[in-house]
Amino acid sequence: MPPQLRLNAVAFVSPQNHPILIRTFVQGQDELKYHYIAHTSLDVIDERITAAIASKSTECYLNLLYTMEDVAVYGYMTPLKVKIIIALALTDAVVRDADVLTIFRALHTAYRQSVANPFLRLNAPIDGYNDHAILLAAGSPKWKAFRKRVDDIGKAVGVVAVSA
Repeated sequence: MPPQLRLNAVAFVSPQNHPILIRTFVQGQDELKYHYIAHTSLDVIDERITAAIASKSTECYLNLLYTMEDVAVYGYMTPLKVKIIIALALTDAVVRDADVLTIFRALHTAYRQSVANPFLRLNAPIDGYNDHAILLAAGSPKWKAFRKRVDDIGKAVGVVAVSA
C-alpha cells in the first residue's frame, strides 16, 4: 500500500501578512503551534520572494520552506500576493512536488471562488480595499463555504494515496 500525505494545517495569509484563515486537521494538537509555524514561515517566504524577484521567476510554488519536529512546511504565493502555507506530517516517504502542488492549486481555487463571490464584500470598508484580511474575515459565518472547501480538501488529502 503506498504511503499517504497527511495534512496537519493550512494557513492563508494576506499580502500585508495578516492571517486570513488558519485551519488545523489534527485532533488533540495545540493550535497555537500551527499559528507559530504560519508566522515563522513568512520570513522564509519573504526570502524566497526576494530571490525570485532577483532571478525574475514567476513561479507561485515556493517548495519546501523548512521542517520542524514532526511537520514539513510548504509555501505558495498567489499572483495577488496571498500566501498559502501547508504543514504536512513528516514521514519517511518521498513527497512529490506534483502532489503538493495539486493541494496548493485546490486551496487556491477554493480561495479564488470565495473571493469572487460579490455578496461577501457588502460590509467591507472601502478605505481598506487592498487588505484581504478585512475583506475576508474568514471567521465570520459568511465564509462558511470557504472554510468547508478548505476542510474538504484537508479530508481528501488524507484519503488520496501518494505515488511512491
